[in-house]
Amino acid sequence: QMFPELFASHRIQGVGDYPKQLFKSLAESAHTFIDNPNIAVLTPGIFNSAYYEHSFLADEMGVDLLQGSDLEVRDGRVIIRTTAGTAPVDVIYRRVDDEFLDPLSFNPDSVLGTPGLFDAYRSGAVMLANAPGAGIADDKAIYAYMPEIIEFYMGEKPLLENIPTWRCSEPDNLAYVLEHLADLVVKEVHGSGGYGMLVGPAASKRELAAFSRKLQANPSNYVAQPTLALSTVPVLTKAGLASRHVDLRPFVLVSPNGIRVTPGGLTRVALKKGSLVVNSSQGGGTKDTWVLEA
Repeated sequence: QMFPELFASHRIQGVGDYPKQLFKSLAESAHTFIDNPNIAVLTPGIFNSAYYEHSFLADEMGVDLLQGSDLEVRDGRVIIRTTAGTAPVDVIYRRVDDEFLDPLSFNPDSVLGTPGLFDAYRSGAVMLANAPGAGIADDKAIYAYMPEIIEFYMGEKPLLENIPTWRCSEPDNLAYVLEHLADLVVKEVHGSGGYGMLVGPAASKRELAAFSRKLQANPSNYVAQPTLALSTVPVLTKAGLASRHVDLRPFVLVSPNGIRVTPGGLTRVALKKGSLVVNSSQGGGTKDTWVLEA
């Protein structure tokens, strides 16, 4: 609704077919080679902060929105229980964390998952997307190995270079990071939301000293990177237009049939002046991302 004349005067690629592309990717991922696999979205329920998204995607894809209690594993197959009877499900787009997915395989106290679901997945009776364990990619230490991973599995060099990353678990790297702490950004390998990190150039001497002690006490918990000069965009503040730092989150779907990149994305904005932390949990905001047609 902002600057409608800009949108009207340019040929902007649409993102409205994302649910359709998601459905295609899920259907292509089915273990069982059938023309019309039964797909469902698994949600923790109405109290989850992303429930609206779960509901929206299920509605747009025309598939069932389920909770763990709506499913059961019978004779090795995953079955949906409905008021009209039962039906097998072939692909589950899960929005439930690994820990709560199956009380028989993970957290025994979980009431969000379905008993036996993980065994059904391992046997090939159902496809779970994303696969359990895929969250290892969120571990920031894994990022440092990406060039080697690409070369090993793909037999080629990465097209985009990595940001230099020091794994503090390695003594030489730790020594370098401690010596240059005031110039680096240090992050917890399993952290998210902008918590537990240090932006060296913005830290006080007291903060640097305190973080140095944390780093030396548990070096394997951290990685360090140079402080990047993030791009900036104009934002409207109470004082008028001002520049703020941003980063871009693309949306990419992967299936056995290929990779689909959505022509848009989530641009996250650090709304605090001078801040490099764009996470919404730390006061960040968002902007629309437009991709022009050629």
